Amino acid sequence: MRSMLSALCTFAACAFGAAPDPWVVYDGFDGPGKGKRIVLVSGDEEYRSEEAMTQLGRILAKRHGFTCTVLFGMDAEDGTINPVNTRNIPGLEALERADLMIIATRFRDLPDEQMRHIVAYVEAGKPIIGLRTATHAFNFQTSTTYARYSFNSKEWDGGFGRQILGETWINHHGHHGKESTRGVIAKGQEGHPIVRGCEDIWGPTDVYTVRLPLPGDSVPLVMGQVLEGMQPGDAPVKNQKNDPLMPIAWIKTYKGAKGNAGRVFTTTMGASTDLASEGLRRLLVNASYWCVGLEDKIPARANVDIVGEYKPTWFGFGTHKKGVRPSELKM
Repeated sequence: MRSMLSALCTFAACAFGAAPDPWVVYDGFDGPGKGKRIVLVSGDEEYRSEEAMTQLGRILAKRHGFTCTVLFGMDAEDGTINPVNTRNIPGLEALERADLMIIATRFRDLPDEQMRHIVAYVEAGKPIIGLRTATHAFNFQTSTTYARYSFNSKEWDGGFGRQILGETWINHHGHHGKESTRGVIAKGQEGHPIVRGCEDIWGPTDVYTVRLPLPGDSVPLVMGQVLEGMQPGDAPVKNQKNDPLMPIAWIKTYKGAKGNAGRVFTTTMGASTDLASEGLRRLLVNASYWCVGLEDKIPARANVDIVGEYKPTWFGFGTHKKGVRPSELKM
């Protein structure tokens, strides 16, 4: 009886120990980023950030040497990726050792024990890249502890989006689902290392409205030309949407709790479908180098070849692939 109980306990311990993590880690290969850690935080209901961040993490790890941890909105019951769950992104403690956070969340209402890791990272004044809906990354309804980070905060005007990334959610500027976006390098920024080799930037998602001029020390790098349709070769619309052009990618700094300045790159592009664009992938890779202070290592044309299979799901609510576990996304 005792031996049977011992065997059962051993089996249970092994089973528990073998439980897969609710995130995926891509160990860095050789490259300038070797030794640097990036945490990519996905979690949005519409633009398939769980797919975009997985591919971006693979590229940064395999092509450039960064060690990348990709986090997901998770179903706490069955261990599958569920971006509709706004209250659960396990693994955020990885930010304690991160050199860069890339975030693409939308209206998250995270519990305090998870959100505190993001807040600690921000207060440390460390580098951040925000993609698409990160301008409205948080919307706290359950707890007021970090309510100032909400996209519509009045205490901290515009919350995390406006205060840290440079803008919060305002509106769609292009016609959502009908007018796509062509990226045009901002006048005078052609020599900036982040836009190096980024000749063709296009995505089927629309341009977002931002305030002009952008606040603080924000510098637009790429402007968004609204196109008549959903193909990269479509003509620009001939109306006020392109006069003036809205910035779709910019850099800025923010101050941490101790006054140190953290580098920020924000783009209102970044859906999984947008990452089919080689130019956008290169923009994001170059921005990662710049954020961690490796701008002198940015190649003339960074290798952004897709790693593995990449068939991005079209954006929309309820379109995420059901039943996928992070352990299935390993390289």
